Amino acid sequence: MSGKYPHSTQSNGFFTSIRRRRMLLFMILIFGCIFYFVPFELPPNLKDSALQGLSRANVAQLMKKKDVPEIYGLLHLITGDDEQQHVLSNDLQLDPTEPIPLAVYAAGDPTLDWAEERTSIDKNYPLIIFSKTYCPYSKRAKELIQAYDTQPPPKIVEVDIRDDGNVIKHILTRLTKHSTFPNIILRGKSIGGSDDLLKLHENNALTKLLEDSGIKPQSDGK
Repeated sequence: MSGKYPHSTQSNGFFTSIRRRRMLLFMILIFGCIFYFVPFELPPNLKDSALQGLSRANVAQLMKKKDVPEIYGLLHLITGDDEQQHVLSNDLQLDPTEPIPLAVYAAGDPTLDWAEERTSIDKNYPLIIFSKTYCPYSKRAKELIQAYDTQPPPKIVEVDIRDDGNVIKHILTRLTKHSTFPNIILRGKSIGGSDDLLKLHENNALTKLLEDSGIKPQSDGK
């Protein structure tokens, strides 16, 4: 009898160890199945040729920054070097009427910190006017803003003389629901066109709107 209990204790410990190993193997198999057999599906707005070759870590980094609106991708492009016009105009697979990944606007550079870029654009280019050189309404809007002598001055984008002008028009229409020019962007949001700007001016509301956006008018526009 005295030898029975130690044997039983050893047996219980042995079977407990087996059960633990089986449980560990079972958990490994479950996680393995999830990782290898469940397809890794990108969100629709990330399915683009510009993302081919990116690692999962880079894709995850992009997904974390999805809270930055697409409009800042476009603003990043137009406030940079003029040579970046080819980014949109040369991509034959690009459909400007559908959401475009921020990586496309960054010319495939996944290291760009979009949160920092958004802050930089809002600070340095708070007012951006998408214009056409021959458009009388664009001319009126530019002259009105010029009368306010704003600091920093507005960024003027003459869409009709850019290689990617037609693509920009479709992107702006989709993002801002404003299809004509000028299209006036204030800190990443469209405030409309020339008539909208004039109405704000006539209601004495434009100065405050500009100041609230970090812009310092040196004049009242009169």
